Amino acid sequence: MAAARNPSRTAPPTPRRDGFHLISNVPIDWDKPVPRLGTYAFRDITYSKSSVDAAARIAFDRAQVLHAFTPTTIREIQMALEDATDDPYVGVVILTSNIDAEQYTPAFCAGGDQTVRGDGGYQDGTEIAPKLRVLDLQIQMRRCPKPIVAQVRGYAIGGGHILHMVSDLTLASTNAVFGQTGPRMGSFDAGYGCTTAAALMGQKRARELWFLCKFYSAHEAQAMGMVNAVYKDDELDGETARWVRRMISNSPTALAGCKAALNAAQDGAAGISQMGGEITRLFYLSDESREGRDAFLEKRAPNFRSKL
Repeated sequence: MAAARNPSRTAPPTPRRDGFHLISNVPIDWDKPVPRLGTYAFRDITYSKSSVDAAARIAFDRAQVLHAFTPTTIREIQMALEDATDDPYVGVVILTSNIDAEQYTPAFCAGGDQTVRGDGGYQDGTEIAPKLRVLDLQIQMRRCPKPIVAQVRGYAIGGGHILHMVSDLTLASTNAVFGQTGPRMGSFDAGYGCTTAAALMGQKRARELWFLCKFYSAHEAQAMGMVNAVYKDDELDGETARWVRRMISNSPTALAGCKAALNAAQDGAAGISQMGGEITRLFYLSDESREGRDAFLEKRAPNFRSKL
């Protein structure tokens, strides 16, 4: 008698074989917030890590102004992101906002705080951030080798909208609203703000976004290519955790390499430089690289072929 065929080998193809639906969607259990880095205490953001889920959470904390950012806000995000990048126990970074729906309109970030915008740009008079460095933050986010997930509730408009676009992934609540406001307020972002929009949704849609300054619902933004997935508001934290856990289970070196390669396709020489940096970092771990170092220190000719 012929052996019974394994049903799993004859089952029809299904995307559920990837096991994503089996990953826990229990919200991430965050450790106590990191109130300060060195001697500096955060004022405009909160910064947390999860030792269980190997993730970091950077959250805007200016709900009274729809989380609009000042130079200080951006500098604090840069500091937190640098710390998360350097922490080997952090694999994924979540960029989000602290929501106080009972007192304030929900928002991810409403862009630059116009109350500190002067003739020469945004200035809030602080020593730590004399000028707005949001373009530097965008570059830092691109060069971070770890996936950055924008978790969006409420308004993501203006400069806040650009930060979500520059993030690697965007997960949105059904109450999220996306759009650009710059040209209506005498402002624009001719760097990643325009180029990333075009890369995500195509030239026609990107021009619509910037020329008309329209707002879009979460589902509209998803259809345009700006958002990866939309969830009910009370499910967003759990589903974000599911995405994070899947990425954490993957090879961090492979993720870094994929991110660098994807960036290189858009960033030209700067992107190729980033990818080259990742390749160099990996090469330093090889026997061939160590042979070159050791030969120099031992004052002998290297024998690279013996290490292949």
